[in-house]
Amino acid sequence: MSGYTQLTREERYQIYILKKDNYSQTEISDLLGRDKSTISRELSRNRGLKGYRPKQAHNLAVARRISKARSRLGREVWQQVEALVRQEWSPEQIVGRLEMEQGVSISHEWIYQYIYADKRSGGDLHRYLRCQKKRRKRYGSYDRRGIIPNRVSIDERPAIVATRGRLGDWEGDTVIGKRHQGALVTLVERKSLYTVMQAVIHQTADAVREAVTEMLTPFIDLVHTITYDNGREFADHEGMASDLEAEIYFAHPYSSWERGVNENTNGLIRQYFPKSRNLTTVTNEEIEHAMDKLNHRPRKTLGYRTPHEVLFKTRTSLTVALGS
Repeated sequence: MSGYTQLTREERYQIYILKKDNYSQTEISDLLGRDKSTISRELSRNRGLKGYRPKQAHNLAVARRISKARSRLGREVWQQVEALVRQEWSPEQIVGRLEMEQGVSISHEWIYQYIYADKRSGGDLHRYLRCQKKRRKRYGSYDRRGIIPNRVSIDERPAIVATRGRLGDWEGDTVIGKRHQGALVTLVERKSLYTVMQAVIHQTADAVREAVTEMLTPFIDLVHTITYDNGREFADHEGMASDLEAEIYFAHPYSSWERGVNENTNGLIRQYFPKSRNLTTVTNEEIEHAMDKLNHRPRKTLGYRTPHEVLFKTRTSLTVALGS
């Protein structure tokens, strides 16, 4: 049949309900807009000892597809996939990087099916998938936070920063611990997505300035601008600008999308430092681990290169190194 697609889980539930209501296979095929042979094959191949049940039918179909994919791609590829999942790569990142490095063509949907089949059999691969919950950031009243002296608006920032046409333009913010206990100062380079972070016990302007200067000094030749939100912790922006010989700008109030790279990265950081975590207890080893994961993981927006590769203009054979 031209343009054939696999039956979905929802269609299998429809088949089950219609079959219970004594609809014929021809009537079911007409109602679903499917060929009669598709319905017939579904009812014969995906039935169990207690007849046709949609959940079981879907699991059987998925298991067959995974089996075919494993056979076609070979055991070594799936061992690589499993190893990369355990490195906390997303299925999409694995697909893009395998194709780029090894010319291996695999569907990210197959990988998800493989992971969920592993879960049903008691495996733990699903625990390495990143959280899919919507992330929301709370904002207090801008007026209560006060006006930062001598702040320079993002409207005055050089146009090249918005294009991500060069390295050296950073975005900064803080990730707050449970009940405002401790914080992480986070900085992300806009073009490469390279991330650095450091813990501070108190969100004072002095502490944040010291952290920012310490984090960016090793990249001093790649620091042209920094864009912050309007938190009072960035009040000593003039001191930072002097320390780093950089220009510092501030986004408009309530306009988090103007620092979208940093906002998105802070969401990823929450995988390692959840909102329930008191951040006064964070160790350097934990921070190094999180930065290593973020900076050495391929990104779709970078053509499946890693932030480290883009910033330092290098290339590593990751699917071999991490998947072996």
